[in-house]
Amino acid sequence: MALFDDEPKKKPTAYVVGQDLSLMSVAELRQRIDELKAEIGRLEAELKSKDATKNAAEALFRR
Repeated sequence: MALFDDEPKKKPTAYVVGQDLSLMSVAELRQRIDELKAEIGRLEAELKSKDATKNAAEALFRR
C-alpha cells in the first residue's frame, strides 16, 4: 500500500516463473509468449542504453 498518493502503484505481475501452464489455452500460451518476447526486447533496449552510458563514462575517464 502506498503511503502517499503520489507514489507509483505497482502493476501486478502478469507472469510468474514456474507458473502452472496446464490450464492455459493455446491462444493464451501464444499471447504469453508474445508478451514475454516484447518484455525481452524492452530489457535488451534498456541494457543497451546502460551499456552505452557506461562506455561513454569509461571513455571520459580514460583520457
